[in-house]
Amino acid sequence: MRGFKRFRSAATTISGIELMHRIRKGQFDLAIEGVTAPSVWNVVLLNR
Repeated sequence: MRGFKRFRSAATTISGIELMHRIRKGQFDLAIEGVTAPSVWNVVLLNR
């Protein structure tokens, strides 16, 4: 892999990887009533 062409793409990818690590460690609670996982992803990735 040669790298990312745009900083925003790299930042979004790294944010997603960090979020997955937090979910796996149990540091991020997805058990919010009435909220779906895709909507949580959108909020997290758009508001970094």
